[in-house]
Amino acid sequence: MRIIIVGAGEVGYNIAGRLSSENKHVIVIDKNPEAVRRLAEDLDVQTITGSGSNPKILMDAGIKDAEILLAVTDSDETNLVACLMANLISPTTRKLVRIRDSGFDPYHDRFKKEHPHIDTVINPEIEVVNTIRKLIQVPGAADVGDFVDGQVKYVGIRLEKQSPMVGTRLVDFASRFGPDRPLIAAIIRNNEVIVPRGTNYVEPGDLIYFICETKKLEPTLNLFGLKTEPTRRVFIIGGGRIGERLAKKLEEDAIKTKIIESDIQRCRYLSEKMDKTVILHGDGSDQKLFLEENISRSDVMVTVTEDDETNILVSLMAKNLGVRNTITRIDRSNYFPLLSTIGIDKIVSPRLSAVSSILQEVRKGKVLSDISISGDRGEFIEAIALETSDITNSPLKKISFPKGAILVCIVREGQVMIPAGDSIVRPGDRMILFAVRHAVKKLEKLLTVKLDFF
Repeated sequence: MRIIIVGAGEVGYNIAGRLSSENKHVIVIDKNPEAVRRLAEDLDVQTITGSGSNPKILMDAGIKDAEILLAVTDSDETNLVACLMANLISPTTRKLVRIRDSGFDPYHDRFKKEHPHIDTVINPEIEVVNTIRKLIQVPGAADVGDFVDGQVKYVGIRLEKQSPMVGTRLVDFASRFGPDRPLIAAIIRNNEVIVPRGTNYVEPGDLIYFICETKKLEPTLNLFGLKTEPTRRVFIIGGGRIGERLAKKLEEDAIKTKIIESDIQRCRYLSEKMDKTVILHGDGSDQKLFLEENISRSDVMVTVTEDDETNILVSLMAKNLGVRNTITRIDRSNYFPLLSTIGIDKIVSPRLSAVSSILQEVRKGKVLSDISISGDRGEFIEAIALETSDITNSPLKKISFPKGAILVCIVREGQVMIPAGDSIVRPGDRMILFAVRHAVKKLEKLLTVKLDFF
């Protein structure tokens, strides 16, 4: 499979690394020589220095033989022109484009139906806002998301010393917590992703990822010693595109919201756009301003400025002032291994959201969703089992999964089942799988032909 990526920034770099590790033929185009050099040195991909919106450059990259074009530069306009030129030169090439400006939102459907006939428009900022809303709704969670059209949730919880789960072997969950026990899909311990077995214990400080039915979320959280509480007040630091989108959604949720923004012109713009949100002009890292606004009385602090360091600093300051729930935007993936050690667990990343959305679209067949966790060291994959698959109609204990991969959940005719050794996957079942990064390639090699992933 030949895939052309226009843009060698964080998104382009991450997606190129993932696809090249899966033996895809990847060509990356960027006009920044330094970005191209970094990518060429680190990854097994072909690189071209130039503009991805230039038809000659696209021809040099082999656009006529490419199955997919991914346009993921930081410029919406460049991405759109790249798709337009690709459509003129090679109409059969699938086109995926990242567009962030909300001004383009009303035109997404027209981009698909009319020129440049874009197959998928990805706006990672919308995904980030959706993730933040889910985290606000589940205050005790470090990470949360949906499968099976919202019927199933995955949740990441940081275990405290007093949690009833601490010191329990996974094999003993059934006897201790009953049939409604959560299924532990992954344990993050000391920045290592562990695919657990029955003999594993859970320890204080572990970040535990579990799967449960959405309707059973509250009692499942109670098993962890957590209680859900309604969110009434939210502070947003940063009034950019994400802050604006989030504030509008929180207004719909009837949550009292304040935005702190340093740009006075942006403050005036936001004041005109918002109905109930309070706009404050000031430095989001000003402790005096926080004290004046009684920041400790807020339920959630969300830091979404364009600067990672500012977001980290403000979140730590808010925690020090008594804010229990902080959500931090981070774009640079090399920060992820360090954040939990300084007390920052709830992280959102537009760039990683873009990578997950792209992986979902790139993979053909019956893959319904593809979600990265812990930076990109682990991956949830939701897929439909086909009749031709060897995984169907046989007990799971007779099927050899790669080390570091696990079948997490089976959904059949609306019923959610925790798989056991004697469980049998039937054609048409929805499956949720988890794998650490080094096992994804082997897992897909096992499932590619069998499940028609590609």
